[in-house]
Amino acid sequence: MTKYARRKAVVVGETAGIGLAIAKRLVEGGATVLLTARTARERVHATAELGSTARVMSPDAVEDGLGSDRDVDFLFADAVPTARQLLRHLRDGGAIVLTSPAPPPAAVHTLAVELVPRGIRVNAVAAGCIEAPGGGARPLPPLGRLGAVEEVARAALFLAAEATFTTGARLPVDGGLSHP
Repeated sequence: MTKYARRKAVVVGETAGIGLAIAKRLVEGGATVLLTARTARERVHATAELGSTARVMSPDAVEDGLGSDRDVDFLFADAVPTARQLLRHLRDGGAIVLTSPAPPPAAVHTLAVELVPRGIRVNAVAAGCIEAPGGGARPLPPLGRLGAVEEVARAALFLAAEATFTTGARLPVDGGLSHP
């Protein structure tokens, strides 16, 4: 499958769950991926999971790993400040997807409005009630089960690659927990 062929993506933030799931789907789809991992152990694990088609590096090495060109199509970041630090690498017409559990709607909207002149779309996946490795008991959402990181990854990739007329949106991926 080459759904993301000739696309370059950066995935910054939490590695063990959602970030790694996003990177896996991108690699499977033919994208060139740079993923950050905080510890050496996480970098070894992510490299083993992704293979040689992805680069895994520490968060403080991302700037050096990207160079000076504006050639990143998709940026997946855990927070607005993280995304802001990497804006100079994002191609005009690209997409940012924020992946924190509860990105503030105002922050998503503000960044989206700011980047409209460059044609960059900014959206967020508000992930909640997700299965965590070794996680304990948690309340179940209305759907009656915990979600999987792969489900959040699919939503994030939809916002990045398919939702081409959507910006400033915050998509809850929480089994209905955020709705009364």
